[in-house]
Amino acid sequence: MKINAETLKNIVRAIAKTRPVEIGCDECFEELDRFVEMKLEGKNVSEAMPLVEEHLERCGNCREEFEALLLALQATP
Repeated sequence: MKINAETLKNIVRAIAKTRPVEIGCDECFEELDRFVEMKLEGKNVSEAMPLVEEHLERCGNCREEFEALLLALQATP
């Protein structure tokens, strides 16, 4: 199997962003409601929940869940 230059660059970038401590999708999903509530309250989620925030930056599926929950709660009076 051949890998083109762009794919190889993306793999290297992903490896470079890997941290010693990370969470997976299941762990992120378990904390998502609390993360969204803190975000809506204007709290600093970067400090309070950095692993969730970092996971959301990397994972499109979890980010979509986050955005949907955020929109739903913002629409609730």
